[in-house]
Amino acid sequence: MEQEEDYIIRHEELKQRIQKVIDTLGPSGSQPSEAAYKEEMRKIRKNIVNFHGEMVLLENYSNINYTGLAKILKKFDKRTGGLLRLPFIQKVLEQPFFITDLVSKLVKQCEYMIDTVFPVEEEEIMKERRESITVAGEGIFRNTIAALMTMREIRRGSSTHSHFSLPPLNLPDFDLIQSSQLNSPIPIV
Repeated sequence: MEQEEDYIIRHEELKQRIQKVIDTLGPSGSQPSEAAYKEEMRKIRKNIVNFHGEMVLLENYSNINYTGLAKILKKFDKRTGGLLRLPFIQKVLEQPFFITDLVSKLVKQCEYMIDTVFPVEEEEIMKERRESITVAGEGIFRNTIAALMTMREIRRGSSTHSHFSLPPLNLPDFDLIQSSQLNSPIPIV
């Protein structure tokens, strides 16, 4: 709960920073300066992308933990013949560490903020994709890719399926994600 409050505060701070830069350095601002405006907006965009990555990692961490717990309980029930999994999983689904609705909402708001405040032209998109491959070894970006690859692997079809199973993870840009590990000395598999 405390971490969610921090995320809400950081999200609001980012929105306020954007507005302050627009009001001060933007074309209609009190002290217009194109160079300073672009530099500040670049910094804000980087902060938003890093913030977004942290939240995506938190969501994936929650999903991985749930999947691991479900597999442990399934194996326990199989070996003991018990029925511990169903009541235990139902209680877990109500716990704060599993409920990621607010984080998911903030992730979508960050994506919306990036799309609306920082519109990207087609040429810039291709340039950013090439640059993202180059910086794949950096912190949160690399960890996010590793988390997505792990989630994809975990969510593959299972030999057993129940209503507690997570759906398969379909990544639309999977080739781009895989290609971003080109410069990594340790492959993400």
